[in-house]
Amino acid sequence: MLAGREPVPPRRPASDRRHRLRVAYVSTWPPRRCGIATYTSDLIAATRAADPAVVARVAAIDEPHLLHPYSSEVLWRIRQGDPESYRQAASAINGSAVDVVNIQHEFGLYGVWHEDEQGSIYRDHLVGFLRELRLPVVTTLHSVPPSPSDSMREAIREIAGLSDQLVVMAAGAVQILSDDYRTRAPISVIPHGMPLIAPHGRHRFKSKLGIEGRTVISTFGLVDQRKGLEYMVQAMPEVVRRHPAALYLIAGQTHPEVVRRDGERYRASLINAVDQLGLGQHVSFLDAYMTPTDIVELLLATDVYVTPYLDPLQITSGTLAYALGAGKAIVSTSYLHAREALADGRGILVGFRDPGALARGVNNLLDHPQRKQSLEHMAYAYARDMTWPRAGERWVELMRALLVARERAPGRPA
Repeated sequence: MLAGREPVPPRRPASDRRHRLRVAYVSTWPPRRCGIATYTSDLIAATRAADPAVVARVAAIDEPHLLHPYSSEVLWRIRQGDPESYRQAASAINGSAVDVVNIQHEFGLYGVWHEDEQGSIYRDHLVGFLRELRLPVVTTLHSVPPSPSDSMREAIREIAGLSDQLVVMAAGAVQILSDDYRTRAPISVIPHGMPLIAPHGRHRFKSKLGIEGRTVISTFGLVDQRKGLEYMVQAMPEVVRRHPAALYLIAGQTHPEVVRRDGERYRASLINAVDQLGLGQHVSFLDAYMTPTDIVELLLATDVYVTPYLDPLQITSGTLAYALGAGKAIVSTSYLHAREALADGRGILVGFRDPGALARGVNNLLDHPQRKQSLEHMAYAYARDMTWPRAGERWVELMRALLVARERAPGRPA
């Protein structure tokens, strides 16, 4: 047993609670504009749909200097960057009517980086929370970068040792955790959920967006430099030469952390590139926070979906998952999640920072409608087992099994 984690006291038999599962989710939460917040909100809705007896409570992570007005699910608040706030939340959860704790982990939410003579050192705040916690816990790792720094590796090893179960969203992350982090906790793969989408209505949703007759290429999500959007903008002149009706839609607001740090500098650089390339009629920005309905309608209007992302180690992309669920033909840089999701010819993978390769990938699909249609069918078929209804079922099964296992063997092995 790792230092600081005490044996869990006996709890009433699972049979007494078989009609009720009380889960505390530790995560960001709407209205905070964060992909983890959206994911957790969708996850809670999916588990409730799978089992109406699930009761969800939330420990919401606030930015260091900002408080949000939350919905009634939020019973606890954690101040990001304040280690004591995490410990206090764990103590409060211990004293509540909760059966299982579900943590949505992303490095930036649960720790801070400091610079010293050896480089960037990650100081984790979740371990203190877990040492204080006296309940079974499942931790979802949204980022599993290969070849981590020593401080990042140690943080994940401690988190794994203090968790009853880890969850990752891509099979490739399991091998990374074994090889690069040397973790020993049980690991389950539950892909990023996506809504059930009927892949029809392209012309109707183009009309709704006011872009009838256009060939739509799109990317959605919070805008920041890691998305590599400038490379798809630079690819558009070549696409337009072959397909004059092409329109690249960049949908989503700038990431709030980027706005706080740099303002709208990155978006302004994209707009400037559009102007310099004379692409005013061929690149448009939907500068708005995308609701789930907005996302689905945009995807259904899309002819080719593009993720020109820059991080080759990115293990999870919710936008890629949604595009698969909508049955889209996809062109993507070859980051880890894309290599797994688009394997076996389900999409076109290209190199990083390469406008020419992006243009060739998009043109290949637009030049060959039958190939484009084949990729659409393959993407939709691949995603059928990854919808939120299926993910909700798997999450409920996992958390109930976790609770039963903990009660049959209280305490943690030495």
